[in-house]
Amino acid sequence: MAWQKRIKNGTVVTAKDTFLADIYVSDGKIAAVTTEELAGEIDEDVDATGKFVFPGFIDTHIHSRDPGPTYKEDFTHSTQAAAAGGITTVFEMPNTNPPVNNAANFERQHAHLEAQASVDFALWGICLGHLNETDIAPLDDKGVAAFKFFWGYAVHEETYQLMYNYKPGMEKVIPPFHDGEVYKMMQNVADTGRVFAVHAENNDLIQTLTGEVEARGGTTYDDLIAGRPQLAEVLTVQAGIDMARATGVRLHILHVSAGESLKRIRAAQQEGLPVTVETCPHYLFLAAEDYDTIGAKMKVYPPVKTAADREEIWQHVADGTISHICSDHAPHTEEEKDGSLWEIPAGMCGVETLAPLVLNAASEGKISLNDVARLLAENPARLFGFEDRKGTLVPGTDADITIVDMLKEAPIQRKNLHSKSKVTAYDGFHVKGWPVMTIVRGNTVMQDGELKETGTGELVTPGNKGAKIYGT
Repeated sequence: MAWQKRIKNGTVVTAKDTFLADIYVSDGKIAAVTTEELAGEIDEDVDATGKFVFPGFIDTHIHSRDPGPTYKEDFTHSTQAAAAGGITTVFEMPNTNPPVNNAANFERQHAHLEAQASVDFALWGICLGHLNETDIAPLDDKGVAAFKFFWGYAVHEETYQLMYNYKPGMEKVIPPFHDGEVYKMMQNVADTGRVFAVHAENNDLIQTLTGEVEARGGTTYDDLIAGRPQLAEVLTVQAGIDMARATGVRLHILHVSAGESLKRIRAAQQEGLPVTVETCPHYLFLAAEDYDTIGAKMKVYPPVKTAADREEIWQHVADGTISHICSDHAPHTEEEKDGSLWEIPAGMCGVETLAPLVLNAASEGKISLNDVARLLAENPARLFGFEDRKGTLVPGTDADITIVDMLKEAPIQRKNLHSKSKVTAYDGFHVKGWPVMTIVRGNTVMQDGELKETGTGELVTPGNKGAKIYGT
C-alpha cells in the first residue's frame, strides 16, 4: 500500500473529541485515523508534533464579486486568501453579474470559478421572486448549497443586480419584494428541502429612520445605527420565523447582529422549528464603541451594534443557538472606503482572518477547540448537506485538513493579506493560534503562511438535503 500523505504525532480535534492519532491519506480521501503504524510507503510525511489537526475549515459566506466588479476582488485572490487562512472550502454568494439565478448561470459560474479556485467551493442560488420562481427546482437539481434572499433590497429590472441604497422612484428598479412574494419564495424553496437564507433587515423601517437621521444632519456611527437599529433586524427575523412556521421552509438567518434577534431564534428552535443562524467575526470582536478607533473600515450591513449585543451573540455561540461562524468576506477598495460614513459601501475582507480570530477566542477561553471544530467545520457541512465529503475526519471523506499551532502568536497585518483589497478592521489585532497548514483533498495548498499548490480547487455539491441543527 502506498499512502499519499501521513499527518503524524498531531492532536486530532473534532466537535466532540480531542486525541493523539495519525491520519493516513489515500487518493485525496481520509483512509485511516489511528494510533497504529500502518504498513506501506508514504509519499509525504507531515510531522504535526505539538500541533492540532482539525477537519478542514469551511467559510459558507463569501462575496468574491466574480464576475462583476473584480477590481475589488476576484475568485483567484479570495480562494488564495482562504487557503492562507486555513479555509479548505468556501461557499460563493450568488449576487454576481450575472447572478446564479438559473441553471445556465450555475453552469457558467461553475466553469468560471473552477478555473481559478485554490480551495474547493460550493455555489449559492439566489431567489428573485417572480423573476426566477420557475428556476428554483432546476437550481436545486444542479447542486446549489442553498438559496439566498436579500430581504429588503430592490433589484434592477434588466441586470437583476441588487440595489443596496434603494430610494422610491428609481428608474428601471423593482422595489423590495412585499411579504406575500417572500412567502411564495419560501414555499418554492420548501419544496426543494434546501435552506432558505435571508439577509434580515426591514427596508420600510430603514427608509423611515434613515430619512429622520438625514433630516437632522446625522453623520456619526451612532446615527448609522439609529437608521438601521436592532429593530430593523428583529422585525425581519420574526417575520421569517412566522413564515417558516407556516411554510415549513428551513429558514437560516445570515450574519446576525442583534441580541434580541437571537432570543427570537432561540425560542423558535425550542419550539422545534427548523430555524438556524450564523454570525461573523465583526459581530463577535467589534462593537459600536470601537468606531472612534477603527473608523469606516468596520462599516458592514447589518451594522456592528453595541458591546451588549456582542456579549449576547457570544452567549448564543456557547449555547449552540448559532450553528456556525463565517466571514461575509466582501472587499472594497481603499478609495471606496475613504469618505462619508453614509456614502461609503458596507463590507470588508474577512475570509483570511476568520480562522485566526476564532482560534484566538479559543486561546482566550471564550470557546473550546472542540467548539472551533463544530463552528468552522462540522456544523456548516452538516447544515448544508456536505458531511459525506466535508467537515469531518471520517474515513472516506475528502482529506481536507487544517493544522493549527495554538502557540503561534502574531498580529494580523493588512500588508500580508492575499485579497486584492487589504481593507480590514483587524490590522494590528494580536492573535494567538494560527493555521499553519491547509490541505485540500490531500494537497498541501498552504504551509507556514506560504501558498503552495494554487488553482486546484473543485466545485462540490451537497450529498443530501442537510441536517436540522438546533441549539444544544
